[in-house]
Amino acid sequence: MARVRFEDTSAGVQAAVESLLESFGGGGSMLKRSGQAFLKVNLVDSKPHVYTSVEVTRALVTHLLRQGASRVYVMENSTQGNFTRLVFEVTGMRAMCEQTGAVPVYLDETGEMPLYLGGLGSFARIPDFVHEHLIRRRQENLYISVPKLKTHSMTTVTLGIKNQFGLLHHLSRIPDHNHRLHQKIADIFASIRPDFTLIDATEATNYGHYPALSQEETCVVQKNLVIGSDDPMAVDVVGAAFLGFELHEVEHLRLASQLGHGVSDLDRIDIENRELFEERKGRFTWDLLEKFPGGVRIIRGRTMCCTEGCRRNTEAVLEVFAQDFGGSGGFTILMGRGIDPDEAATVTGRVHIAGDCAMAEWYPVLKERLGRRNVTVSPGCNDLAKTIDGLAAQMRIPAYRLSPLNPVRSLALLLEARLHGTKANITNVFRI
Repeated sequence: MARVRFEDTSAGVQAAVESLLESFGGGGSMLKRSGQAFLKVNLVDSKPHVYTSVEVTRALVTHLLRQGASRVYVMENSTQGNFTRLVFEVTGMRAMCEQTGAVPVYLDETGEMPLYLGGLGSFARIPDFVHEHLIRRRQENLYISVPKLKTHSMTTVTLGIKNQFGLLHHLSRIPDHNHRLHQKIADIFASIRPDFTLIDATEATNYGHYPALSQEETCVVQKNLVIGSDDPMAVDVVGAAFLGFELHEVEHLRLASQLGHGVSDLDRIDIENRELFEERKGRFTWDLLEKFPGGVRIIRGRTMCCTEGCRRNTEAVLEVFAQDFGGSGGFTILMGRGIDPDEAATVTGRVHIAGDCAMAEWYPVLKERLGRRNVTVSPGCNDLAKTIDGLAAQMRIPAYRLSPLNPVRSLALLLEARLHGTKANITNVFRI
């Protein structure tokens, strides 16, 4: 039997984290020969409700240091279109590290090493920091995944195993961000597995992982929990069940379960404090609300219009730009392969082409017919930076509005990141 434990945070996050960890022997018993702990948080972006709670992370850092950790690293490589140093600053994670003595690690500012993805039969590029500490010296170091409890518009849920997708450098995230994405996530898990997973379930997101703030009453659900286990497979299966999904509904978990690393059968998982699981679980959806602006025509191809790639990547940004930035319509989006030529022939005005499949068939034609200035593109399967740039231009959203800090501070952080060798795939708003 694997063990997954729920703890109520209503009386305080620190007490809940302490109780959870102590039920597994305490952080001191988890430390290995080096005495070092490496925490992979989910700091995908600085937008409210999308990142691991700083308070939960602080509680974990504090516990590990009190238990004798020689050093605690808090690491992340934020989503495309952003850079990690900025996200740490805006969320308060950098300040928390400074206050507690934890070491922030901006993985986009590290070197690169290849990681072979056996299921895909290809290589991805990971930070040399990850290769050194979580692969080459794996037996010496404690590794804890600290995801946030979220549904996901491209992977159904995003928990501990999906959290490791952030270990890839940005340009390695664009290929296979299609129907092959699930295998890619499982392949990373085959090579790198946490010793412990602590899910920040103080709140959960519905309708995907990146809710518009204007929809937060619908999309953000308070749960007041933390969930943990030393079995990274079991805790994700339970976390998915808590959100209302069975194993076969979460493809990357189904594929990861076939590797044999951990328990995926709910009947073989002991859920401690089960009453919290039963009382607070729900039936969530990973689909978008589809609150798109008026006047946007979306033409989807008959094949290869992947939910995991150009489709939901584009539509998630479209929804947030419409709801939170007042983005306007008046343009057409083409995505996928096999678009009806007769339908494409009716396209006029401005157009955004999402993904290589649609670009290969229609970019030369539409550029010639509509003029290059009227056509924006997002190449690959999920070049999020280009998607943001293209849709911001089409929706008439000034680039400066997308930055969470004043331009001077953002510029200073970007210059610092560049001096440290950032490899982030950033948007126009950050380019200088």
